[in-house]
Amino acid sequence: MRASPLLLALPALASAQQIPFMDQLNPYIEQLNPYIDQVKGYFGAAKSNVASTASSVLPAAPSVPNPVASAAAAFAATKVSRVTLDNYPSLLVPSTTSVGPEEWMLYVTGGNKSCFGLCEPAEVAWNQSVGLMSASTTPPKFALLDCDDQGVLCAAWALSPPTVIHMLLPQPLPDQSKPATTVRSINLNRTTVAAPEIAAIHLQETYKDVAPYEGLWHPFDGPLAQYGAQIPVGWAMYGFSKIPSWAFMIGVSFISRSFMSRKMGAGQGPRAPGGTPAPAS
Repeated sequence: MRASPLLLALPALASAQQIPFMDQLNPYIEQLNPYIDQVKGYFGAAKSNVASTASSVLPAAPSVPNPVASAAAAFAATKVSRVTLDNYPSLLVPSTTSVGPEEWMLYVTGGNKSCFGLCEPAEVAWNQSVGLMSASTTPPKFALLDCDDQGVLCAAWALSPPTVIHMLLPQPLPDQSKPATTVRSINLNRTTVAAPEIAAIHLQETYKDVAPYEGLWHPFDGPLAQYGAQIPVGWAMYGFSKIPSWAFMIGVSFISRSFMSRKMGAGQGPRAPGGTPAPAS
């Protein structure tokens, strides 16, 4: 079967007709190119937003704990006693086997409420320093006070984390009287503190560079402790700190309005029965 020459020429005719048509469309396509690029940009931004939203919604991969910090924390847990409002009178006392004043180091820490979540570096340094000091020939006794958990006791002693309280607890005298307790408060830098710095408090006796505290908030010999008012004051201060700031503003507003209304009423003088101020005599 022979193909007609006309059929063989149809593809060439069709392509010849398409070339002028595409040439006519090219100016319009060039005008649409900026809009096409803009649409592509919108799709790219939407894709990145979806990816960032998915990353924020999906749970992050669990972080691997530092093995050195974990080991130091586990060791410190066996050496450090936790101080609470109930056990501090019986815990912070010298043992009967010690000779002379017994050295104690109380680490004051906190979480999001009392330390704003910034005490973690100091706590890691403290845990590591416990191991360093425990290796000395005369290690001190270690204790920890968490102000998030024991806010009343921290308020009663006016303590803020992170701090190391160095104490020399004296032995009772033969007449059972109690000598003065030497207490020093050593503040720690929340970001730059290191374990050797804390360990030097005991190993190099750098606590002697800090003057002993003998003020109102002394946990053993201060006026509040001697008169039994330390813990009640701590409860009052702790409760006062829990009052939200907006409640103070409302109270100040009521007091100021009451004061101003009384002052304005007193300045207007007596009024006649008709409601107008009485004439001056």
